[in-house]
Amino acid sequence: MKKLLFGTTLLALVIAVPIPMMAAVDIHVSIPLPPSIVFAAPPEVVVIPETYVYVVPDVDVDIFFYNGWWWRPWEGRWYRSRQYSSGWVYYQSVPSFYAGIPSGWRNDYREHHWGGHPWNYQRIPHQQLQKNWSSWEKNRHWEKQQTWGVQGLKPRTQSQQPSRAVKPQPQVKPQSREASKPQQSRPQSREVQPQHSQPQHQETPQHSQPGQGKPEREGGEKQDRK
Repeated sequence: MKKLLFGTTLLALVIAVPIPMMAAVDIHVSIPLPPSIVFAAPPEVVVIPETYVYVVPDVDVDIFFYNGWWWRPWEGRWYRSRQYSSGWVYYQSVPSFYAGIPSGWRNDYREHHWGGHPWNYQRIPHQQLQKNWSSWEKNRHWEKQQTWGVQGLKPRTQSQQPSRAVKPQPQVKPQSREASKPQQSRPQSREVQPQHSQPQHQETPQHSQPGQGKPEREGGEKQDRK
């Protein structure tokens, strides 16, 4: 009897749990997670020139910091975490900032060169990064610090200045509108002129009518006297 009860409970469990749900759980668990990295101390970072992406240069694994997240590629996938050493979560696509990161950034870091110019980079402590990364991006901190420490690098803000200089051009439009305003008063002066000429023509026939009636009355009086 005990065997029968045990068998019936197993069948009930199999029927109660749908097969698609079990397959979904298997797919979620099958995604591997990268191993944690052991640091002796919170790592220092370096900002990549012309970006607000920070990288850990002292480890062989690529670890980036951007927009409050730590990012890490591993086995063809991307992962992110709020911590630099653990807590990685699978990210379904390549992060947008990675398109602006050159593949040979490590060689540029070791040679202190960026784009053919001397690169005097600044190592940023972990605590300073956590406190200031948001305000640095809002205030454009690295553009003001001699273009990310790269000597002779032209900042991107200079290329944007000509476009800003073009903005005063729309001020010409209100001048053309003001020039068109006097044209509206011209038809008013034309309408006033015929108003003065009409009464002059109407008054002239009124004076000629009584003069024509006087000879007729004088002729009639002469006939009566005769």
